[in-house]
Amino acid sequence: MPIPFDSQREFYRTPFGAVEQDTTVHFRVLAPRSLRAKNVELCVKYDYDYNWEYHKMLWCGTFDEEAEIWECDFTPHRIGLYWYVFRLHTEYGFRYIIPGDPYKISEVSEHPGRSWQITCYKKGFTTPQWPVGGVMYQIFPDRFYFSGEEKELERTDFQRNEDWYSLPVWQPNENGEITNTDFFMGDLKGISQKLDYLQKLGVSCIYLNPIGEAYSNHRYDTGDYSKVDPILGDENDFRELCKLARERGIHVINDGVFSHTGADSIYFNRSGRYGDGGAYRDRNSPYYSWYKFNEWPDNYHSWWGFYTLPEVNETDPAFNEYINGENGIIRKYMRLGNSGWRLDVADELPDEFMENLRRSVKDENPEALIVGEVWEDASNKESYGARRKFLLGEQLDTVMNYVFRGAILDFCRGQDARYTMAAIMSVIENYPRPVLRVLMNSLSTHDTERALTIVAGEPLNDRDRSWQAQQKLSPERRELGIKLMKVASAMQYTLPGFPCVYYGDEAGMEGYRDPFNRCCYPWGKEDEELIEWHKKLGALRAECSALWDGEFLSAYANDRRLAYIRHDDKTAVYCAFNLYDRDEEITPPPGYSEARVVFGSKFEDNKLTLKAMSCEFLVIDL
Repeated sequence: MPIPFDSQREFYRTPFGAVEQDTTVHFRVLAPRSLRAKNVELCVKYDYDYNWEYHKMLWCGTFDEEAEIWECDFTPHRIGLYWYVFRLHTEYGFRYIIPGDPYKISEVSEHPGRSWQITCYKKGFTTPQWPVGGVMYQIFPDRFYFSGEEKELERTDFQRNEDWYSLPVWQPNENGEITNTDFFMGDLKGISQKLDYLQKLGVSCIYLNPIGEAYSNHRYDTGDYSKVDPILGDENDFRELCKLARERGIHVINDGVFSHTGADSIYFNRSGRYGDGGAYRDRNSPYYSWYKFNEWPDNYHSWWGFYTLPEVNETDPAFNEYINGENGIIRKYMRLGNSGWRLDVADELPDEFMENLRRSVKDENPEALIVGEVWEDASNKESYGARRKFLLGEQLDTVMNYVFRGAILDFCRGQDARYTMAAIMSVIENYPRPVLRVLMNSLSTHDTERALTIVAGEPLNDRDRSWQAQQKLSPERRELGIKLMKVASAMQYTLPGFPCVYYGDEAGMEGYRDPFNRCCYPWGKEDEELIEWHKKLGALRAECSALWDGEFLSAYANDRRLAYIRHDDKTAVYCAFNLYDRDEEITPPPGYSEARVVFGSKFEDNKLTLKAMSCEFLVIDL
């Protein structure tokens, strides 16, 4: 029996994927002739509606001896999600064509059950052009590079770590607290001094973890949004970094932490560092309305229960004006030279705040980028008791793509390629095309274990910091890990979106969770083989337009092998991955017999030999 419906094949649904408002979608289903359907209907429900709509389909003839063709059009007019299935009126009663499990191949059922998703985004929604085809590089400022310039610092309540190659402090202090007050003194001038290195990697965008004044080394406990942390330098250092980077074709985006501040801040001031003011010490403070007190001053809402991180009320007019106003924090750093923002815990920010932030960013620079931290499928994420509207054209430009990260790393750890491809295709189906072109594809971040450790180390399994501190890959496991990192990064660089390299991943850094994933970049001790690999990937992205905003076609996915094609009207790339522990001989699709082989694999008589634990790209000019 032919497949009744496949939402990811244009024979059944045109166009594929998310659609712009008022776009007509054509549906075709193959109904089993044995059911003798009198009528077939497209059943559609808008996300916020209670009732389903039923659209009659036209009988369009027989497909073969087993199936007949029914077709119809549907045009979504409201931005948001639509859910759909197909209902058959048969002599046996209603039958439904619904998604199958787990690969989204459909099945005929007596009950409606699961449904497919259409994402309908705002008419005219566009995203910035400059990130397309580029490479992002994430920097945790304290741990990238110290310029050697000593700062005149007023504060003394921190520990300076003199050994650049040592582990960060991971044990609790005498009070049993993790204070994150050890610093390696990485600074903004240090980043400026390494721009040539980043340029050679093909980097076109630097994403900086927070740089505002704060009292921890991660700086997510903001002390003063308006000031650059003195340990990192000053506003002039940031302005100069943006200027020097721009001269090399590199943009800079900042981390916006707007769901909470630090308790030790000019706004809250629990410890009194900032004198007598602040919401904790003065109910008449201009910042009092920012916070959510159950009983002032000690009983207040805090981020995930951390008393050091009091939550803010993002819809408070005073807070909104301070962040998003004409002379607010957003515009301040953009006027200093940044090219956009990554929003920390975007799913904890209310719609109203993010829409205000988007207006502020785009009014200042329409080509600025807004990236949100969302760990799940951002197209259908729910929080604040409602479906979120991150990707519909009124809030974010794009998100951190943790879905691709999981798909890639799970494939490297043994997952069947079919599950990996299904995860990839679900994002490509659900996300608007303007979002897909600038997806932030990471393998590691400051919030996750290092990718090398994930693919080659023992599973963490909730082991404690004491165990994590002692772990280092054996030479054998590291050798395997480097091979797998090459495969993982090759996928990262060729899937839709643009890769974001977490500083040091390209140099072979290891580490489990915070703080072991936040060690200092190993200058002078890098894995040169892996760095050269990333340079080659960066060069390929720069020269091959198919990887910028090209179409994606799934070519093969089964067990330990996976392949896909990226193409536009100028170039095409066949990307093949082999994670068997043996060589595999494969036959590329038609048209690749004269292709350029990127990594030097044997390619003769249209047969490509993929070595064990490796990958290859075949590139053709169209």
